[in-house]
Amino acid sequence: MPVDVVRKDIKNVHLAVYPPGGRVRIAAPRRLSDDAIRLAVVTRLGWIRRQQLVYAGQERQSEREMVSGESHFVQGRRYRLRVIESEEKPHARIRSTRTLDLVVSPGSSRKVRASVLDRWYRARLREEAQTLIEKWQPIVGVRVARWGIRKMRTRWGSCHESNGHILLNLELAKKDRDCLEYIVVHELVHLLEREHNDRFRALMDRFMPAWRSHRDKLNKAPLANEHWQY
Repeated sequence: MPVDVVRKDIKNVHLAVYPPGGRVRIAAPRRLSDDAIRLAVVTRLGWIRRQQLVYAGQERQSEREMVSGESHFVQGRRYRLRVIESEEKPHARIRSTRTLDLVVSPGSSRKVRASVLDRWYRARLREEAQTLIEKWQPIVGVRVARWGIRKMRTRWGSCHESNGHILLNLELAKKDRDCLEYIVVHELVHLLEREHNDRFRALMDRFMPAWRSHRDKLNKAPLANEHWQY
């Protein structure tokens, strides 16, 4: 079993299994020997296998072709895409509870159509995230210096505690709002505690007691072909 090993200035070993492929990662104190790390993995082998089976059973979306009839998610809801070729300025809009319109120039490529939809997702996510950041900053007791949105292949979000900069994965625009809220709080708490240790979990419990259920919902949501983790 391949295991990603990261040595850090920490006291305890932290083992995690990430969706969608069940990648195993272990963060270990610098002083810990390779044999001790192997033992830590072996003693949790049953749990690792169970987690990998859960992720193996998750629904996955194939790469989108950006054609009418495809399913696309917006804030956790599934919509059927309707592509409209028009001389209008390219844009996207929710037409009904089941239909998502994508207005594009005649003969536009899949890449161009995807770009139009991504810009729409980005604008929606920016508005939602701004509201949540403003809500949670005073609750957590931190201040974000700046934040942004980026397509990321390995994380739902990231936090640079040294400069107070937070990044959110663009894919969060497709997830339930409480999943986005969980990630916002998660990153804000990292401004207080950079590691996923007991203090971090205690802070999450204090600010968002239901964070584990939000995390589980996020990790069980339909996945694309990227490799996100949390």
